[in-house]
Amino acid sequence: MTTQIDNPLKFCLVTTFYPPYNFGGDGIYAHRLANGLAKLGHRVTVLHSPSAYEMATGRIPDEPYDDHANVTVQPIRTPLGSLGLLAVQQTGRPCLQGPALRRHLDRGDFDVIHYNNVSLLGGPHVFRYGNALKLCTLIEHWLVCPMHVLWKFDRKVCDKPTCLRCTLHGRRPPQIWRYTGLMQRATRAIDAFVGPSLFTMNMHRQRGIKGNMVQLPLFHPEPIVQLDDPKPLNDGRPFFFFVGRLEKIKGVQNIIPVFRALPDADLLIAGSGNYESELRRLAGDAPNIKFIGRVDHRRLHTLYHAALATVVPSLCYETFGLIVAESWAANSPVIVYAQSSLEELVNTHGGGLTYKNDAQLRDAIERIRTDAAFRRELSQQGRAAYDAEFAEAPFLGHYLDVVREMLARKRAGRPICDPCQSTESDTFAGRIVFFSATS
Repeated sequence: MTTQIDNPLKFCLVTTFYPPYNFGGDGIYAHRLANGLAKLGHRVTVLHSPSAYEMATGRIPDEPYDDHANVTVQPIRTPLGSLGLLAVQQTGRPCLQGPALRRHLDRGDFDVIHYNNVSLLGGPHVFRYGNALKLCTLIEHWLVCPMHVLWKFDRKVCDKPTCLRCTLHGRRPPQIWRYTGLMQRATRAIDAFVGPSLFTMNMHRQRGIKGNMVQLPLFHPEPIVQLDDPKPLNDGRPFFFFVGRLEKIKGVQNIIPVFRALPDADLLIAGSGNYESELRRLAGDAPNIKFIGRVDHRRLHTLYHAALATVVPSLCYETFGLIVAESWAANSPVIVYAQSSLEELVNTHGGGLTYKNDAQLRDAIERIRTDAAFRRELSQQGRAAYDAEFAEAPFLGHYLDVVREMLARKRAGRPICDPCQSTESDTFAGRIVFFSATS
């Protein structure tokens, strides 16, 4: 249970997507952060782009989404619709959205401006607006990748940038601003980048982002698990679980053949996406592989809780791995592809197994399926990590400790982090900070 605090702060959260105008993890994180802070007594103003969501999906959302009374949501609509958004995408500047953004950010009396993914709300140029403490979450790779996910030619992770060719292959218009130095100039206005994982922070540093970086994970509220459902899940048979968008980068096509060869191991697949028909073709008539479509949050957490383990086979560079935190919150271990933040989470906290090939995946499935004591041990490790790092209360405690210390330093005219002569790591308010003399 959260409790109100003294000396509340005024936050402005700037994000392209915000529920219900949202279809990914960046909008969910923005909603959770805004409402978590609001429940503690802080005032939060959210600026977001309904136009970007409507252009991407072709629809206006009708599902309800509630916000705390301390949250004020200000939609920033784009004049000229798709043409106005194209101008933002090409120039990295707010363009026609600029006056509305300036009205809020330059004239607002905010203590903290926290930027999320602002790729279609103002691009990196919007970092220059306002005079508060400025943070930016590295929740996607949009700052350093025009495709946002460091996934190259729709077939492999990006080991060496060839952005123009990759953008054209992905049928997106190349972004002029990425060849002008705007990113390096605009990001100087950010006091600290918030990295959900060390992996993500390092990826951004390697691709030119300089400045202070604070490691803070994403968080997941305590799940509501429905245990009194009269109908047993999967007809009472034990099962493994996948949840996510059914796209090639999520790697489900690589685990289906393994489960087809293990008839005693059921796999339930929740979600939808452009790759679903191909995945169904791969699964064929295998009776132990079932597609259950999209599920609501309550049923989702019940599925997590009932699963032997959650399988996370992402082929792309995940910035955090929220599915892992959600699974741990429901006392379910994970089996993850050994790459990016997914591997980092399991290597740091336990709570699951990693794999690099089909044989290792098969061994992980069989060990968790047949060794109940081992599964309980992994489940306890995952839940302990959730309680310490990824639940709402500890996350907000860490976040506010970092914010208050940085805010005090900024107001006193001191460096956000003590300067050093080379790129190193140091502790800052209990979290990890990277900084460089060349920042």
